Amino acid sequence: MTLEYLLRETPGLIEVLGPTDREVSAVQSDSRRVRPGDCFVAVRGISTDGHRFVQQALQAGAGAVVIERDPAVAIPPSVAVVRVRDSAEALGYLASAFFGHPSRRIRVVGITGTNGKTTTTTLLYQLFTALGRSTGLIGTVEHRIASNHMPSALTTPDCVSLHTLLHQMAEAGCTEVFMEASSHAIHQRRIAGIHFSGAVFTNLTHDHLDYHSTFAAYRDAKKRLFDDLPPSAFALTNVDDRNGLFMLQNTQAKRYTYGLKTPADFKAKVIDDSLSGLQMELDGTTIHARLIGAFNAYNLTVAYAVGRLLGIDKESALVALSNVPGAEGRFEVVRDAHNPPRIGIIDYAHTPDALENVLQTIARLRHRPSRILTVVGCGGDRDKTKRPLMAQIAARLSDQVVLTSDNPRSEEPIAILKDMEAGLSAADLLKTLIIENREQAIKTACQLAAAGDIVLVAGKGHEKYQEIKGVKHPFDDKAVLCRYLFEERKIVEGLFL
Repeated sequence: MTLEYLLRETPGLIEVLGPTDREVSAVQSDSRRVRPGDCFVAVRGISTDGHRFVQQALQAGAGAVVIERDPAVAIPPSVAVVRVRDSAEALGYLASAFFGHPSRRIRVVGITGTNGKTTTTTLLYQLFTALGRSTGLIGTVEHRIASNHMPSALTTPDCVSLHTLLHQMAEAGCTEVFMEASSHAIHQRRIAGIHFSGAVFTNLTHDHLDYHSTFAAYRDAKKRLFDDLPPSAFALTNVDDRNGLFMLQNTQAKRYTYGLKTPADFKAKVIDDSLSGLQMELDGTTIHARLIGAFNAYNLTVAYAVGRLLGIDKESALVALSNVPGAEGRFEVVRDAHNPPRIGIIDYAHTPDALENVLQTIARLRHRPSRILTVVGCGGDRDKTKRPLMAQIAARLSDQVVLTSDNPRSEEPIAILKDMEAGLSAADLLKTLIIENREQAIKTACQLAAAGDIVLVAGKGHEKYQEIKGVKHPFDDKAVLCRYLFEERKIVEGLFL
């Protein structure tokens, strides 16, 4: 494939110098991966600038370089030089062209929002797979190409990896792909070059202000997904969220709404909510689903709406959704052999709003005098302003709180815990324990739990590691919780929400 072909739809071209009829072996943004004949794209990142590595790319044999500004090295005349306004944007279009524009061969739907992305994409994957469709999934927990599963490192992969995945999915015969679109990925243009058939907004709450600085910047990053949609796509938004209609203001796509509280194109209503599942009215029909909580009623409504917008008939969509298990580590319920049982819940809740939603759901569903014991921490190198809020919510909605380490990353766990503790009143502190070691914290909560009590372990959900000082140590919240909750080491029931 020639450089000239790759440049045909690349936006923001300023100048092209040198031979463009040469074959390009691969498109790379990491100079360490460059091989002879590759096109190296110098992207200005958050912590480093790709222009610093043009020399390494040239030494590795790059046949073309894409830049925003002149690098501090001389480029031989035999190497093509492409100057663009935004190299991150250009990278996406170049990668898309290199792989034959895979997103034009598959219907790609992007899901964005603070909470619900993983559950929603998982529900959509499960829905379409249950109906016999070959489906792709790109998300926080894993990537799936039909029945093949691959672990995921980021909510949204880097740009080249993303187009590589889409190409693999197209080649495997996938007809739809459902992907999480994080605010970081949208802002960094990691999704550039993707032809979206649709986009969904779930909700917007306090998160990632360490990166975006202001809530408005965080909101606007999400909105760009909708601003860039083509007229042929659909834009589906949560009309119950105060930012829902804002997402649609500038989109050229066909606009649709969903909600539980407000009139919408796709309307749902919770009839009954218990630890055995949801009974809800969806598009005028009553169904029983295995998922728990009003937040999952929203997720089910999104899955139904997207299914309908992509041509699935009403009855097939409702029957399939009544049986889907949901995502690992999202309100995942286990219980021991006692009567009444001690109940354990594992949830990924790592934002104030998500934690509050989970705890409010537990409080509504528990049978008094059962108590709620919450084990929770906050991640290091992330938004510090939410730490005291997380502790406050846990204390307000729990009978016993154990503050502990999450993924401290490069920070000292005790410093993170002090930030959380600062949000607690004297009364809150009387029912709060601070145990830095996460396994010991979970063990202590289980030891304190009596028959009928509920132990919530929040923050890490599906993750199978704990990141400390740059090292990912094996750690599984569910496995640890089960080890100490079940005296007979026997899971009586497991619901995956």
